[in-house]
Amino acid sequence: MPFWKAGKNDDQVLDELKETQKQNADEFVKKQEHADEAQKSSLIIDNNFTPVEYDPQYILQVNHLKKYFPIKGGMVSKTVGYVKAVDGVTFNLKRGTTMGLVGESGCGKTTTGRTILRLYDSKSGGQVLFNGQEVYDLSHKELRALRTKMQIIFQDPFSSLSPRMPVGEIIGEAVREHNLVPKAEFDDYIDQVMDNCGLQPFHKDRYPHEFSGGQRQRICIARALALNPEFIVCDEPVSALDVSIQAQIINLLNELQDKYKLTYLFISHDLSVVEHISDTVGVMYLGNLVEYGAKEDIFRNPLHPYTKALFSAIPIPDPKVKMNRIVLEGSIPSPANPPKGCKFHTRCANCMACCKEEAPVQREIEPGHFVCCHLYDM
Repeated sequence: MPFWKAGKNDDQVLDELKETQKQNADEFVKKQEHADEAQKSSLIIDNNFTPVEYDPQYILQVNHLKKYFPIKGGMVSKTVGYVKAVDGVTFNLKRGTTMGLVGESGCGKTTTGRTILRLYDSKSGGQVLFNGQEVYDLSHKELRALRTKMQIIFQDPFSSLSPRMPVGEIIGEAVREHNLVPKAEFDDYIDQVMDNCGLQPFHKDRYPHEFSGGQRQRICIARALALNPEFIVCDEPVSALDVSIQAQIINLLNELQDKYKLTYLFISHDLSVVEHISDTVGVMYLGNLVEYGAKEDIFRNPLHPYTKALFSAIPIPDPKVKMNRIVLEGSIPSPANPPKGCKFHTRCANCMACCKEEAPVQREIEPGHFVCCHLYDM
């Protein structure tokens, strides 16, 4: 029943109510349109980058690599956002060298390695050049041939080994599948690979549960090495092992690299291990490579505030030395909703106004030493 107002009849009051309801409805539609446009713009993946040309000194060239995972919502499983696991990573890896990739848990290190190897169906943007070939442009047949040249050592040696197969079959399965050696030489070849990795011939008939953690990791290394690869992604290969076994595995990887001229992408949390094995180091934060350079430059003169905080946590084996620990405040933002501008500005003590608005670009501060930070824009 319409409200009575002084000086107005019922028809006038009804007309005013209808007009108000129409205005509210129009405003709601406009707001909804603006929200839809904002959501659509947030779903557009920016894939603008300058393609790089092949340089023979590099076995791997990664340029502006992106890997986003869609977030589904609604009754029809519509894409409503993305988890930006890898967001514009760029680096080059020389033949026969090791690059260490460090950062907090969830920063995108493993996803970077898996994307490089094309263990996902697609990438969201950028380039991955392996010996000058774009990995994601290869046909199924070409990719199958490339698989022998690119291998991975997984973090957990137990879960990555089939419990139903003896070790000899685990190591030799891919060798047989790719016809790398004649059938008559197969057993001798597997014995040689196992011997190179510190395993005995009688281990071939045993199953993974019969080995220790260090021995299982040797089996994983032997499985990768059996295909005679050129490039291996080592995804935290020593994180599940105790210190003495870690040293054995690291020394084994170094020996195999010297013997077979292997190239490693070594993913790890342990900065002391990375310092020992790496030639170059990349530091990741929330999907971005914030600093990259030679090991000596990174450890001697870290430039990015996040790298400084990360390295300040390295324990010093001297009780008389006082550590100047840099404690970061706040929590890591979600990769599904990263902050605008520099992703680190919410935790950075040196945050400036431009850090909250504009994302920094990668700059070469010293020869071969790159950093993404507005502090070095001048």
